[in-house]
Amino acid sequence: MPLDKRMLNFLVIVLLTLITFSWTFFIFHEAFDYKIILFVLLIRFLASFTILKDYSLSWSKATQKTFLIKSVVYISAFIVYMPFIYGSYRISFMLSELFLYLFLINLLMYSYYYYINRSTVKKTKNLVIYGAGEAGLKLKEEFNHSEYKVKFFVDDDKKLQKRTIDSVRILSQKVLRRRIRDNKEALLIIAMPSASKERVKTIYRRFDKFFNKIKILPSLDEILHEEQYSKQLKDISVEDLLARHPKDLDKEKIASFIKDKVVLITGAGGSIGSEISRQCQIFGAKQLILLDHSEFNLYKIVDELNDERIIPVMQTVRNFGFIENTFAKYKPQIVIHAAAYKHVPLVENNIKEGISNNVIGTKNCIDLSVKYGCEKFVLISTDKAVRPTNVMGTTKRICELYAQNVDAKNTEIVAVRFGNVLGSSGSVIPKFREQIKNGGPITVTHPDITRYFMLIPEACELVLQAASIGKGGELFILDMGKPIKIVDLAKKMINLSGRDDINIEFLGLRPGEKLYEELLINDSDKKTAYESITVASPTKYEICKLNNDIEELIKTNEPLKKLKEIVPEFHHKIV
Repeated sequence: MPLDKRMLNFLVIVLLTLITFSWTFFIFHEAFDYKIILFVLLIRFLASFTILKDYSLSWSKATQKTFLIKSVVYISAFIVYMPFIYGSYRISFMLSELFLYLFLINLLMYSYYYYINRSTVKKTKNLVIYGAGEAGLKLKEEFNHSEYKVKFFVDDDKKLQKRTIDSVRILSQKVLRRRIRDNKEALLIIAMPSASKERVKTIYRRFDKFFNKIKILPSLDEILHEEQYSKQLKDISVEDLLARHPKDLDKEKIASFIKDKVVLITGAGGSIGSEISRQCQIFGAKQLILLDHSEFNLYKIVDELNDERIIPVMQTVRNFGFIENTFAKYKPQIVIHAAAYKHVPLVENNIKEGISNNVIGTKNCIDLSVKYGCEKFVLISTDKAVRPTNVMGTTKRICELYAQNVDAKNTEIVAVRFGNVLGSSGSVIPKFREQIKNGGPITVTHPDITRYFMLIPEACELVLQAASIGKGGELFILDMGKPIKIVDLAKKMINLSGRDDINIEFLGLRPGEKLYEELLINDSDKKTAYESITVASPTKYEICKLNNDIEELIKTNEPLKKLKEIVPEFHHKIV
């Protein structure tokens, strides 16, 4: 194979040199001199075979660098042979021949490249690429052999607008909307891996109605540069559109809180617990005690993290003796309590279990954190604890009361309250996806029901950030933005799926469910150093009475009545 390349390269040099010298002799009215041609050929052969391996360059895979290498090789040859010829021929004669030679060899190579790489696939669909940078150009090349024709580039850089790339115009957003206003195009690709989620959302909202489908490249952290970008394109997900990214996330503060600490995470295999486990690994925890009563969930997170710093503990937080053994053995400095039953209808049907797991489990973990001198205890709470209408929310409110009023001694105990997280177990999003996959219908409880949403990673980062600034006794509330109507979420997911045949059915509110959630009981919240985090005013509850009330709650045959006594704002709705 190398011999073939050398021979082909040899023939090209001979042919082009003969052509260029013949033309130059003719134009300059000089006598044809074979000796000069043979001498130049010899130097060009040597240059081609010794400089930058020119002879081995693949013409079918030529790039801008390939053309540059060709120029460097033959200009170098010119520098070598020019002193020997100068005097016999004018410098203008030799330069004219050189430039003609460079023009022809690059033209020949580019023509061959274009011929070999020309698309033989009939272009039946139009494609618009948002982003005329490196990623956009690579995608254009990759789509060359597909049924898609790149119709336009779009870029926000005014210096690029109105210019072209291989005859494809670069437009502004305004011009693109005007160009495709009447006819929907097949596909828009947002080729900006460094763009923020907010930027992607803005582009999607502006162009959604103009395209049948919109795809995006993964972020810079996720993209695989060694693979084709076209194979890494993904559909816009509802998580991409609903995600809120706090601008005041202080990762240095979180790192200083977690780094080199022994951290115990309860419910470590759940949606929140597993992400907090990931974050604590990233932020440099000295040791991670991952505790969960589910063997499968615990196995999954331990196998995923695959870290020698991890100690898996398969226990339930309801068993005080077992949990105490864990505290005594590992002496955690930070305890993050994510273990809880959170599914409203299931807890409504299993009230005693919900109370035992949520209230007693939390009380056990707080009491042991105080007994063993943990530096900080962090309770993961919920917006459903505000004016609760269900058992789950009420049990979490009791946990908040206990965290705020227990004698914490040297342990700083804080609670963090937030709403739904996107994609968690029991969330409507996985449920809607499954219903769409099965052909529908999507079931929504009520046309007016709303919920707060946040991405799991960002919620967990803010939990750790809130915990890092807590001094003990605070109830932190995360900024969840504006509530979202569940029916609008369902419509958006249907639209993203491209399924026009999916219907929405309303089933009515379930037991304990309310139309909207709140994050605050009143307006007495206080600002912190971070806009995304506020502090609710504390609620006083005499701790001896609360302990007695919890003990009675476990024993009573009328748990709803006792829950109402402990949490007067509890208004149980049985619909």
